[in-house]
Order: sequence, then C-alpha cells, then structure tokens
Amino acid sequence: MIRLRMGVADVARIRFGYSPLAEVVQSLYQLSSPGVSRLHRPWWEATQSGLRGVDMALLRAVLPATAYVADFLFSAASHAGGIDEQLRLVADADVEEIRTDVAAAWGRDPMPARARDLVAEGAAGARRLADALWRYWSVAIEPHWRQLHAVLEDDVAYRAGQLTAGGVDALLSGLHPEVSVRGDVLRIDKPRHSVQHDLAGDGLTLFPSVFAWPRLMVDKVPGRPATLVYACRGVGRLWGHGRDDPGCDGDALGALLGHSRAAILDRLALPKSTTDLAGELGQSPPSVSFHLSVLRRSGLVTSWRSGRRVVYRRTQLADGLVAASGPDGDPG
Repeated sequence: MIRLRMGVADVARIRFGYSPLAEVVQSLYQLSSPGVSRLHRPWWEATQSGLRGVDMALLRAVLPATAYVADFLFSAASHAGGIDEQLRLVADADVEEIRTDVAAAWGRDPMPARARDLVAEGAAGARRLADALWRYWSVAIEPHWRQLHAVLEDDVAYRAGQLTAGGVDALLSGLHPEVSVRGDVLRIDKPRHSVQHDLAGDGLTLFPSVFAWPRLMVDKVPGRPATLVYACRGVGRLWGHGRDDPGCDGDALGALLGHSRAAILDRLALPKSTTDLAGELGQSPPSVSFHLSVLRRSGLVTSWRSGRRVVYRRTQLADGLVAASGPDGDPG
C-alpha cells in the first residue's frame, strides 16, 4: 500500500496536466508488455511498420514493462513544455541518474547490454536516447496527437467538474479502483509496495494518459509534486471505433437537425474548437460558429475555455441522439 498524507497546502496545489512525453512513455510501456491492449490494436496496426526505423531494442532496454519507470523520464514528462523541451531534459539528464533509474527498473535482473552501453557512453548516450525517443514520437504519437490531445482535454474538463461538484474525495476516488481517500491520506492499493510519504506542501499533479489503461503509476520525489498517471476516459472513442462517415447523408439525425449540424455533432465525440471543425468539415468558421450556437442553446453541446481556445463537446443528450441515428440504432 502507498499512503500519501495531504495537508491543506497540498489540496490547494492539486493540478492537472497532460504531456506528449508521458504518452510516449506509456505507449512504450504497452509495447514492452506481452501484448498490446485490445483498445489500442488499431493504433498498433497503423504504427508498427513505421517503427522499423526506430531503435526499439534500446527503448525497451530503458523502459521495460516492470513495476518501476525510470524517474528521469517521469521528471521530464512532468515538465510543462512541449515535446522538444521535454526531450531536451532527457538529453541533459545526469548519466549516473540514468544508470540508477534503469537499474531500478530492471530490479534483480541485470540491465541488458543495450542499456549498459548507453550508460557507458555518458552524455552522448543520453543524447542518443533522446534522439530515439524523438524518432518514436514522430512515428507513433505525433500523427495522432490531435486526437489524443482532445481526449486528454476532455478528461481534464470532466475531472475539474468532479472537483467542483464533489470535492477532493470525489475527484481522487474516481481516478482508479486502486485509489481511495481516508481522512487526509491518499491510499493507493499497490500490494508490492509499503510506502508512506508526507506531501509536505509539494502538492499533487494528476496526469491523464490515453495509453495508461489499466495501470496507475505513482511518482513521489522530495521537492516536487507527487504525480499520479491514470487512464483517462474516452479511449474507446479513439482509433476509429466510431462511425466512419460523419456526414451520413439521409440519416435520421440529418433529417432532424440538418446535415451540417448532424455532422458537427458526430465530430464532437471528442472536444474540438470552431477552427478544428471548420477544417474537418470544409466549412467557414463563422458558419460553424453559428451552428454551434444553435446546438448549444438546444442543450446538445457544451463548451469551455482551454488556454486561448474555446472547445466544444456534445452533451449526453446529443450522445443519445447520435447513437440512435447510427447504423445499429433504433431511431423510432
């Protein structure tokens, strides 16, 4: 059991974040495991041919599917910058830290030769690792980052709503079956761990991840916020699990709302901005904005601000309408 004691200052410093490098790390963990999750098989089938140009043996040597993920990767993935800045931190990582962390990841097993060679190269090895991670990112994650980002944004918005409506207990207890809150202690049911930490005002950062399912990962290093990486909601809407033709000319929803608004609703299974929708549908942003206003007044879409963007997502009522008008639905 892992027990993290939270004071008032820690509760006030609960933050959300998502990270391109975190998705790199979590997806590599999937690929190091005996089999890729059924949820992600379409991603794997679309990606595996491109991985022939990536040094996967090196990446698996540094990131095996064990109970521990190298802390220097956790630290870089927790950084607020984009992938370039995060990989710069990997390239600049202390070589002794890399050796210690990779050895801890392998536990009682000896580090494989590829990992030992990397450490022996010193700073050049760290840069080579960062380059291998960049190549993997370019092939496996970057082509899908827009979709992944939408799912991660959606999860953060949902969790923020939980925090507002039900408080810290409702937020934390809903992250994963292993997580519970008792008084001022966050309990994480990890039978192979017996750890107690006082967060001591450093706070807590929550990282949703598309590729984490079904795992929950915990990182606690003195002097920086504890980090929980948990499986985000909505992964089932990725990788082509929805309908392939959002236009659906002649379908029941199009007859009810008009084809433009029906197409917008179909696209809003994941959060998107007006600009995103205009580009996907080949319509002008003012036209899309007008349709979104009508849909929002009708209770079919909701919106919130994410940085400088306003993003939209369909409501549960709209989810029901879209499902009923689909090929397997029963519209009447």
